[in-house]
Amino acid sequence: MPLGIDCLMEFWTEEERNQSAVVDFLLPTGIYLSFPVSCNANLSTIKQMLWHEAQNEPLFHMLSDPKAYVFTCVNQTAEQQELEDEQQRLCDVRPFLPMLRLVTREGDRMEKLINSQISLLIGKGLHEFDCLQDPEVNDFRTKMRQFSEEAASRRQQRGWEAWLQYSFPLQLEPSTRSWGDSNTSQISNSDLLVNVKFEGSRESFTIQVSTKDVPLALMACALQKKAKMYQNLTMEQPEDYVLQVNGRHEYLYGSYLLCQFKYICSCLHSGQTPHLTMVHSSSILAMRDEQSKPNPQVQKPHTKPPPIPMKKPSSVSLWSLGQPFCIELIQGSRINADEQMKLVVQAGLFHGNEMLCKTMSSLEVSVCSEPMWKQHLEFDIHICDLPRMARLCFALYAVMEKAKKVHSSKKKPKKEDCPIAWANLMLFDYKDQLKTGELCLYMWPSVPDEKGDLLNPMGTVHSNPNTESAVTLVIYLPEVAPHPVYYPALEKILELGRHMEHGPTTKEEKLQLQGILEQRGLGELYEHEKDLVWKMRHEVKEALAHLLLVTKWNKHKDVAQMLYLLCSWPELPVLNALELLDFSFPDCHVGSFAIRSLQKLTSEMHVPSVALHFGLIMEAYFRGSTHHMKVLMKQAEALSKLKALSDFVKVSSQKTTKPQTKELMHLYMRQDTYLEALSHLQSPLDPSTMLAEVCVERCTFMDSKMKPLWIMYSSEEAGSGDSVGIIFKNGDDLRQDMLTLQMIQLMDALWKQEGLDLRMTPYGCLPTGDCTGLIEAVQHSDTIANIQLNQSNLAAMAAFNKDALLNWLKSKNPGEALDRAIEEFTLSCAGYCVTTYVLGIGDRHSDNIMIRENGQLFHIDFGHFLGNFKTKFGINCERVPFILTHDFVHVIQQGKTSNNEKFERFRGYCEQAYSILRHHGLLFLQLFALMQAAGLPELSSSKDIQYLKDTLALGKTEEEGLKHFRVKFNEALRESWKTKVNWLAHNLTKDNRQ
Repeated sequence: MPLGIDCLMEFWTEEERNQSAVVDFLLPTGIYLSFPVSCNANLSTIKQMLWHEAQNEPLFHMLSDPKAYVFTCVNQTAEQQELEDEQQRLCDVRPFLPMLRLVTREGDRMEKLINSQISLLIGKGLHEFDCLQDPEVNDFRTKMRQFSEEAASRRQQRGWEAWLQYSFPLQLEPSTRSWGDSNTSQISNSDLLVNVKFEGSRESFTIQVSTKDVPLALMACALQKKAKMYQNLTMEQPEDYVLQVNGRHEYLYGSYLLCQFKYICSCLHSGQTPHLTMVHSSSILAMRDEQSKPNPQVQKPHTKPPPIPMKKPSSVSLWSLGQPFCIELIQGSRINADEQMKLVVQAGLFHGNEMLCKTMSSLEVSVCSEPMWKQHLEFDIHICDLPRMARLCFALYAVMEKAKKVHSSKKKPKKEDCPIAWANLMLFDYKDQLKTGELCLYMWPSVPDEKGDLLNPMGTVHSNPNTESAVTLVIYLPEVAPHPVYYPALEKILELGRHMEHGPTTKEEKLQLQGILEQRGLGELYEHEKDLVWKMRHEVKEALAHLLLVTKWNKHKDVAQMLYLLCSWPELPVLNALELLDFSFPDCHVGSFAIRSLQKLTSEMHVPSVALHFGLIMEAYFRGSTHHMKVLMKQAEALSKLKALSDFVKVSSQKTTKPQTKELMHLYMRQDTYLEALSHLQSPLDPSTMLAEVCVERCTFMDSKMKPLWIMYSSEEAGSGDSVGIIFKNGDDLRQDMLTLQMIQLMDALWKQEGLDLRMTPYGCLPTGDCTGLIEAVQHSDTIANIQLNQSNLAAMAAFNKDALLNWLKSKNPGEALDRAIEEFTLSCAGYCVTTYVLGIGDRHSDNIMIRENGQLFHIDFGHFLGNFKTKFGINCERVPFILTHDFVHVIQQGKTSNNEKFERFRGYCEQAYSILRHHGLLFLQLFALMQAAGLPELSSSKDIQYLKDTLALGKTEEEGLKHFRVKFNEALRESWKTKVNWLAHNLTKDNRQ
């Protein structure tokens, strides 16, 4: 390592600043060279420089053409990497050391290049998949590659309209029951001036149309105007054109009304003129053909001829084995525990969350480096009754005797369990074969569980990839038959289910069944109720989830009957199908049925337990979408530069003042490498938005702990004077923010379907890596704190200045525009009152509530939700159900305390919005339940889901639910002075002036 450099990342940062680095080169002839190279030079240029220098060295005549060689280096993960993409710059490669070796190129160059790009995009080298030597992984990759390439080929054969629909889906507002109803009528019934130009032409026409016209009518008007202006004799057909939003990858087509398109709606609300371009179908076909062009050097992989059919080996059906299931527990290793403790292994069989039989525990053994059990564990279930998706779960824990109390009369002291590690194993492989033989399980470290459960059936079934340090457990699954044992094929299962009879039912039982299904929730049935539901399984029409939960999955005859019944089950509504994707329903046939029902609907590589699954899926996607890789590579490069810039700002801000750090930040951003990486790319937050030139002078960073970067871009959208802003966060987990904003977006769509537009602002938010991500910067907006402080003379009085918000809106909306701004405020305030209450969003202070200049109020920063509120000194910081302060009411009432009519209208909006969400309560419960296994700290237990049930008052009548919300509404208004006190404290502890 160069002298004076303690960290390799620091080395490359220093070299980028110096614009050059001294690089060591090793030629295939064994000759060593060293000379300075520009960090901005690409590998192709560096190779030319190397060839020029090598001409003066011995053995040069033994070298072949430069194209026959490729650079290799040791990368930042300490792995040797072939640098096939010679357009990469040295500063982007960032080898572990400034050393490049030239080796003879082998294999298909283009194939290697694509593999290299895929590895970069998924954050995991494809060679890691090869090294697994896992037959299931290899089989999946082969099949998915073929499937993806065939899908790509079919896609490129589509006509221009079908290809356009696939590549650029319509951006529509949620449809309302009647476009003339409620607060959408002004928009849907008005005339509209549209600026239209033709592709390749600078001249444009302004055309007046109705918002209830369709795109075809607008294009016909534009063609007529063009023909009249240029006196064309041949009239072109509007069917040969499509409308594109200027400067965006967004198109308007189909039989939808203009007022149903999101772009048109946003223009109507903001009072801007829509700017559209007429694009001919030939241009769309050219885009399609550009994507389908095969790379000149790429060769299709040689497909091996099908293997010669071999005689099928003998096998045994699982159902023919009546002996109990048993395993052999052999030994463990690398266990870190106190020598005074004893080690125990607990084992259990699960199907989803359901325990199939009683758990088994090993004998206690002393702690040592390699504890031995050599113990036979027999489970209370026959092999024939094992379900296909059965998983064997292990927990390793230490036991220690609790200290005996002085006055305790108990003879034996209690023992305390200390969980150490866990592991899960599927009993069947991907080919339905029962696993046998000795297995070494690399276990995952246990996390303390508030329920005290040692086993973790919801955890991954993959071993811990950190094999060198992970706790290991060796088990043996005995051979139970002379030939391989397979789970029966679906045909055999259905054949058994077909021949099983069901007894007669009485009228009383039917009434009992109806009462059970109406009154009981999932998982809340008593045993006799479960038996009744199962007995009357042919009468259960709309409660498939109930039926699946009462099925005895540890009885293969019951499983056969359930799957036979599933074959004739009608397709489920989307809401019910979503329910079946929960972990409680692991059967693969049930999952396939749910997916078929969901076909009407249009991760996280840093987590070791899911990296393999996500990596394989992403690889398959890229195999079928190589054209998209170029866009994503550009985005990945930009994100890499933003990460490096953020790291620099964090370090620099601790040493210098903010103006100095900002100046250094701009210095970095003006470098060619940064300007090129950060400009002219599709926004990761919205693929239809193009980020043009980065406006370095307007870029800054915020004062919060993680120093988020505020990056500004000029917009390519014609007619829009606004710039586009993104916020890059490095150090915060944005997954919870993203989930909350998705829920707000869903609520907004549900309200609009009922004709209620509450002018919500669900801004873009996208986690891009481990604790990194992007947030959309909402332009022309400010925080409540800034508005109050800038409208007040004293910070202490700012929170109590009820005129501040209204005066700010008046300054931004003079004259008649003020009424519209107050209406926007009223609607959006109602929406966020309901949203923040239902989702239990906490930490609501005046710096995370904002107002746009047009009056729209919106909330930001959703680090606490589902009632997980912040506390200080054991006191709950959230003292009201939601934020509804008197200065909000002052704006709603237009500054007139006697204007009760406006306030009652606001209350009506809140109640209507709440009632609509209650009608869709089950949807929200199921969506949050599906996310329970995602690892979000505040969505990890049934208690968090219960909070949602309570706020939506599910289980109560419509009248009782509305009464519940009115109590909360009145409480929020009555106790709003507590909010003002909190805001006062916040203003005093932080200088919010900007």
